[in-house]
Amino acid sequence: MGPSGWWPAEDKRDIIVGAILVQNTAWQNADISLNRLKHRTGLNPEAMLALSQPELIDLIKVSGFYRNKAKAIHNVFKWFNDRNWDYAGIASRLSQPELRKQLLELPGVGQETADVYIVYIFDQPAFIADSYTRRLFKHLGYQKTDTYQHLKQQITLPSNFTYQIAQDFHGQLDEFGKQYLQRDDTFEDSFLAQKLAEYQQAQKRQ
Repeated sequence: MGPSGWWPAEDKRDIIVGAILVQNTAWQNADISLNRLKHRTGLNPEAMLALSQPELIDLIKVSGFYRNKAKAIHNVFKWFNDRNWDYAGIASRLSQPELRKQLLELPGVGQETADVYIVYIFDQPAFIADSYTRRLFKHLGYQKTDTYQHLKQQITLPSNFTYQIAQDFHGQLDEFGKQYLQRDDTFEDSFLAQKLAEYQQAQKRQ
């Protein structure tokens, strides 16, 4: 499929906000809200934190669930601001489990958003078990794909799985999902389904 180039962003603050805005909505809606915020504040931390909740809600309304998302954006920006936006410093001081725990304690940051931050903000390898990934792994024969945590618990990344690989891997999975795992599931038409069938046939012959 080629390099995914994902997550497309000019700055890591784009990703921090985008990961919240895209929750439970299409990226097109999140992108509209993100661009409105950028036009108003440039995602400057002081300008973002100076926005009142009604102002912030008005700017992101098109992305849905706007009250919760507005609170989440404010809380996350305050958390990073309190730590001087020192991504490398934060990552060096905390183990990944402790970092993930602190992120999950922020209102509005769920498991997927926490892992997105670990991979794309803190440049560490992690497995992002989003909805497209869970649908794909169900096709691949995994039994417990109903929740984020159920699938994540089954995955152990290889020791050579760098954060660059993790970033591209998530992008590849999402691009595959957009092509073959939408509401009308067409996995059987995909190149991966063909490879899986060939693999299963080879296993039977052994």
